[in-house]
Amino acid sequence: MTDRVVLAYSGGLDTSVAIPYLAEKTGSEVIAVAVDLGQGGEDMTVIRQRALDCGAVESEVIDAREEFAADFCLPALRANALYMDRYPLVSALSRPLIVRHLVAAARKHGGTIVSHGCTGKGNDQVRFEVGIGALAPDLKVIAPARDYAWTRDKAIAYAEEKGLPIDVTHKSPYSIDQNLWGRAVETGFLEDIWNAPIEDVYSYTQDPTVPKDADEVVITFECGVPVAINGETVTPFQAIAELNRRAGEHGVGRLDMVEDRLVGIKSREVYEAPGAIALITAHQELENVTVERDVARFKRTVDQRWGELVYDGLWFSPLKQALDAFIAETQKHVSGEIRLTLQGGRAVVTGRRSEASLYDFGLATYDEGDMFDQSLAKGFVDLWGLPSRLAAARDARLEH
Repeated sequence: MTDRVVLAYSGGLDTSVAIPYLAEKTGSEVIAVAVDLGQGGEDMTVIRQRALDCGAVESEVIDAREEFAADFCLPALRANALYMDRYPLVSALSRPLIVRHLVAAARKHGGTIVSHGCTGKGNDQVRFEVGIGALAPDLKVIAPARDYAWTRDKAIAYAEEKGLPIDVTHKSPYSIDQNLWGRAVETGFLEDIWNAPIEDVYSYTQDPTVPKDADEVVITFECGVPVAINGETVTPFQAIAELNRRAGEHGVGRLDMVEDRLVGIKSREVYEAPGAIALITAHQELENVTVERDVARFKRTVDQRWGELVYDGLWFSPLKQALDAFIAETQKHVSGEIRLTLQGGRAVVTGRRSEASLYDFGLATYDEGDMFDQSLAKGFVDLWGLPSRLAAARDARLEH
């Protein structure tokens, strides 16, 4: 029986060329799997047919937009996941979902090999292969760009030689990865980190310096999940898509950063994630209102580690699963409404309310109605500072 390769297929030059190339190199039949993560662009039926025209024996297109929103974006939101305190894991979140479908396709079609288009310099090779190893350690992985030193010039020449039905003349000046949660742009003139991004780089967001009336939006959460926008019930997918549109109109979520890649190099990346940044901003503020102080302090450490694990390709790791359980426990009372003003590239919280609020007006106010017993404060301060005073006295005694 002929071996079968399951290829993560995007419809672009590199993965289209990979179909006949893998068949030739391995002697295997190729199954192409394209996953719709809300990235937009070409019609998925066109992409499916292109894979077949390039020589795939089977071609699947999977609408995973709702799945991506509910099973991957929402956990990131509940973890306030921002790698290096800035990046909302646009690409990193999509890889374990693609892996899940690649493994399912391998089982369905009798595949023994999985292939992806990643190079040896990036994070994605790790995310794909560690994920596949966790879900299906029996599957072999081939990465043509890395394993066979496959370059774009070679791909173009090969496509012309084979007469493949793809446009080999169009070349974007950037490398772009996008999905529902955001958009990542790199390479080209951006590799000189002194060069400022130009407006041509962006497509999810409009120029935030152009004057525009503010947009006010109220997001309703239940247990850390956005369930309504301005009173209209939404699914997770609809919530993200709506805020991508509304926050994007005001240039919210633009990021330009040099980040630490897992492989050890620093890379300049430009991101735009309007929906993600608006939702995380709102969710963090609702946690400020509803999560007890010590839990909130510890969760900030958990959130940071969760983001690092996902960035590093460890979505399916035991530690990630354990942190998921902690985060789920913290979200039991994260319910209520947050009002945001979207304008000039910023999402600013202007109001919050919750039945589970820990904010007590009677304790917080300095005006009439103050219920805080200030007479208790002196003794508290004395006891709180006692260990420090004892240590200071000890140090002064021993110095003489």
